[in-house]
Amino acid sequence: MHDETPVTEARGHLGSAERDLVALGIATAAMLLFVGTGGSVLPQLLNAWSGKGNGPDGLLVNALLLNIALIIFGWRRYSELQREVNERRRAEAQALKLAQTDALTGCLNRRRIGSATAALVASARTQGRAVATLMLDLDKFKQVNDLSGHIAGDSVLVEVAGRLREILPEGALLARLGGDEFACTIEYDPRHPDQVDRLAARIIEQVARPIRIDGNDAYITASVGIASTEHAPEADDQLLHHADIAMYHSKQRGRNRYFWFEASMESALRFRNELETGIRRGIAAGEDSPYYQQQIDLETGELVGFEMLARWHSPQLGSVSPEIFIPIAEEIGVIAELSELLIRRALEDAKEWDESLSLAVNISPIQLRDPWFAQKLLRMLVESGFPPHRLDIEITESCLHENIGIVRSVITSLKNQGVHISLDDFGTGYSSLAQLRSLPFDQLKIDRSFVRELAEEGCDPKLIQAIVSLGKGLDLPITAEGIESSNVLQSLQSMGNMKGQGFLYGRPEDARATRARLAERNMLANRAQAASAADTPADTGGAQGRKAAR
Repeated sequence: MHDETPVTEARGHLGSAERDLVALGIATAAMLLFVGTGGSVLPQLLNAWSGKGNGPDGLLVNALLLNIALIIFGWRRYSELQREVNERRRAEAQALKLAQTDALTGCLNRRRIGSATAALVASARTQGRAVATLMLDLDKFKQVNDLSGHIAGDSVLVEVAGRLREILPEGALLARLGGDEFACTIEYDPRHPDQVDRLAARIIEQVARPIRIDGNDAYITASVGIASTEHAPEADDQLLHHADIAMYHSKQRGRNRYFWFEASMESALRFRNELETGIRRGIAAGEDSPYYQQQIDLETGELVGFEMLARWHSPQLGSVSPEIFIPIAEEIGVIAELSELLIRRALEDAKEWDESLSLAVNISPIQLRDPWFAQKLLRMLVESGFPPHRLDIEITESCLHENIGIVRSVITSLKNQGVHISLDDFGTGYSSLAQLRSLPFDQLKIDRSFVRELAEEGCDPKLIQAIVSLGKGLDLPITAEGIESSNVLQSLQSMGNMKGQGFLYGRPEDARATRARLAERNMLANRAQAASAADTPADTGGAQGRKAAR
């Protein structure tokens, strides 16, 4: 691997330096020759100085001087080699440290924690102890980086690493896996797994303490997943993987909490990955289709329009409920592409309907974050030739709290072109009267959860009556969702004139079945097509589920 190169090169140079004994050999040989030559030259030199004899042999003197030069050269070279060896040893140690630790926090890195955990598991087994790995991810850490910068984010990571070191038991392993993910591996007594629970709770508590950055307090939380050798002894090498799955599960369950790994979590995650892949593939392959639910005038019983619902029929997974695939499409960022695809098809289908019928389409809150959404929708209307005044865009109350400025701009742009705007699921959010008065809504839709309560014995209808009264006061028509019985219908009819939809009037149908239904009622735009459409078998099946873009 690339990060092993510095260590390998350092070791190679170090071995070469240690094996280079030539300089030391030269110095040693020169010293031996110096002793032998000096033993002859020095007496002759002393005799010459005292006048007792001739001077020393010139050849021996030259040999002696050469020996001295070799000693100096050899020793200097040997000293330089020793310094080089020491420097290379320090470089090797530094390279090894960089290869095994995180440079920012000083914790182990992802590469090292795996082998260190394996060694800890082997050691713990010999003592009859268990090993647990706790994986934690900092919730909303990205906001710290976005608001305060990456330097502040680094300060948070260093502080969190310090807090973890303070509370981890002796001998525990601590690693930063990258980004804002940390992992802790500890030994514990398998008879007392509550030790791990207490540690996880304390980690969550310590991370949640405010972190002071540039005079301001940053607040973050942690989602923790736990995996133990006791629960999966045959998969000790997958402790990190299982802890990661459990951590993801804790994020899905609301964050700022911990969960132990269970095998069902891995199955759910695998299914989730299959769904994500299937959703992307299905959009490209055109597996998603619009279904239409009737909207009825409760006073006259006349059909006044349809609401488009999303349906996905996967060749691999079968019919998948919108309650499942719509939230995932929102999370993985493909809801806009899916919604626009269905809207285009619905506009083409609705062109064949009688001009008295409207088409209602739900819009995801994610789409309303796009300041160009109104322009995209108006372009689709122009391309399809569908009249804007027959289109009803439904948005939920939650949209009003995310970015009221963009929502107001989108609503105003669409209203100026004749598109109708409905506030969907009214009563489940927290929209204020000021917002209802300031935003140009054309209709309120009562959420099905309130309507279904009318079927319960002893139900108090005051809440729905209050919504109906509010609609009358604001001059906003009312549509009730989820009408499934005649008793509920009668209760709503007693409250005043409104529209309604639900299974009492039939299940949502695909475009072919809807067209056949309209042909039977002579409610197609081209009356001449009615006869052939009426002969087409109607497929009235369809799964219940959420709406197209919620």
